[in-house]
Parts: sequence; C-alpha cells; structure tokens
Amino acid sequence: MLSVVAAAGLAVSACSSLPDTRQAVSGSYACGQLDIAVSGSEDSDLISVDYLDRRVLLKPEESASGDLYVAPGDDQTRFWSKGEKATLTIRGQTYPECLQPGDLEMPFEARGNEPFWHATLEQDELLLTRPFEEQGTRRVPVELKTANRHGREFVATLDDVPIALTVARQLCQDSMSGAQYPAQVRLTVGNDEYTGCGGDRLRLFRGAVWVVEDLAGTGIIDRSRITIEFLEDNRLAGRASCNRYTGTYQLRGDGVAIGPLAPTRMACAPALMNQEDRFLRLLGEVTSVRIGQQGELLLSTPDGETMRAFQSDHDSP
Repeated sequence: MLSVVAAAGLAVSACSSLPDTRQAVSGSYACGQLDIAVSGSEDSDLISVDYLDRRVLLKPEESASGDLYVAPGDDQTRFWSKGEKATLTIRGQTYPECLQPGDLEMPFEARGNEPFWHATLEQDELLLTRPFEEQGTRRVPVELKTANRHGREFVATLDDVPIALTVARQLCQDSMSGAQYPAQVRLTVGNDEYTGCGGDRLRLFRGAVWVVEDLAGTGIIDRSRITIEFLEDNRLAGRASCNRYTGTYQLRGDGVAIGPLAPTRMACAPALMNQEDRFLRLLGEVTSVRIGQQGELLLSTPDGETMRAFQSDHDSP
C-alpha cells in the first residue's frame, strides 16, 4: 500500500532543544496509505523525507519533546518524530499518524463476533470484554511480547487465565457488519482462540490521492483527471475533471455519508463538464466505500453504480 504531518502550533518551552543529529532520525513509516522513508546522517543536520515521487529536506527546530524538523522557508511542511511514531505535514496538509512497520496506533481497538468480544489497548493496559463475560469490561496490565514488521503480540493474565492479543497488519472484514479494518486480530483466552478485526478504519482511505479510472462502467476522457482525497477533520477534496471540489464525509457502520460537494466554477469543454457533472452526482450518492482485492478504492451508490479508483504514484499540489 502506498501509504506522511504535523505538529502545527507546538509549544516551545525554555528547556527545549534541537534534535541531536548524532542520533539521526531515520526509518520507514506508514502514514495511513502514504509510505514515507526518512533518512539523516551524522554529516548533516538535515533529514530527507521521501514520499511518492518527491523528496523534501528538513532542518531541526526547537521542540518541547521529540525531534521536530521543518522545511526551510515553509513552516507548513514538517516532521515530528517520537520514537516509533511520528506526525507529518506537507504544505499544510496533516496526514494520519505515521507508524513504523508493525506498530499500532494508540489506543488500538479490536472486536470479534460469534461470540462477541472487545479489546482496547491503551499503552500498558488492556480493556477486555471476554467472550461470554458476565462481569463486563475488565482492565488488566498488558505486556508487549513480540514486535516485528508484521504486527504485535500482547500478553496479560486475567483471573489466572493467560490472555494473548495478536495483531497483524492485514486487511480485515467484520463478519457481521461487513466493515473493513486495517488489522486482523486474534484473541487467545486460555486454550480458546477467537478472531476479529481492529484499528482505525480511516487509515484505509486517508493518506492517498485516489485517481478515478472508471465512472460506473465508463472510462475517463484521455488526459483528464478525477481525484479523491480523504483529509483530516472528515474533509473531502479533489479534482472533478475541470474544477476542484471540496466536501465532507463520515464513515458509518459499513458505509459512508458524503456531504454537500462544492466545486469551483471554471468552464471547460462540454465533454469535460459532462464528465464532471456525472462524477459529482455519483459521488454525492455514494453510500459504500471499500478497498478491493487489488488495493483499489470502490465507491458504490444504492443503485449499484460503482466508481473505481487507484492510488496515484506521484504528488500533485
């Protein structure tokens, strides 16, 4: 998956300091659907952030905690690292929390069905509703047992019964609602195993520029461009063919509600305007959003009309 940040408005305390460039920040991160590579060296105080077909160079800045880097002359492009996690902003757009391979956002929530169970990881604690649990949700200390690029395994003990929660970063579909999640989860209670899904659903859609290649059975006019971006604060934006547009979205159960769409008002050739009108009409009627078997974005209306989009491999301002 393609899968970048933000630390706007960081308070700088009197004891804040510049990052120690002798311990250069480096590593790979997944910021939702945006993959980035961060590298530094002992010979320079600059770091580079590579994403899609772009590279940005950032210099260290004072911060109250962690390591903050900002693009020279552009304080709306910044990378703020805190261990395995980081935040990234590019030209004022903040991406989902950036995680190193296998890491989890916190709190991390998971659930399963038949029988029902629910778990929430909060750093060193596990809030667990076991299958057939009569005492409701229990809070117990939890330890990280295994950590690798594929996921994490946590262990705990409840009522003298060993508990294990294993998380793998693979697409998962809820067996009842049909909703998709970014992680497959296995809960082990004693000798019994239960499966389920977990993670923040928005990470499946945010961080990518989705380029529409099919409008409910019809292709796209050559050299035209239709895009969809799921942004922070439930904002939607992109290019509709001729004009750019903005709107809102809200994930609901296994579906999505898309709010009023507001395009700009530039005029183009009639064919482009017709394509734009059709796209905006379909997008406004979409009630289902999913990730397909090839990693494509599938947006469907109640009438069964489906738009298909793939992630762009280059950055577009």
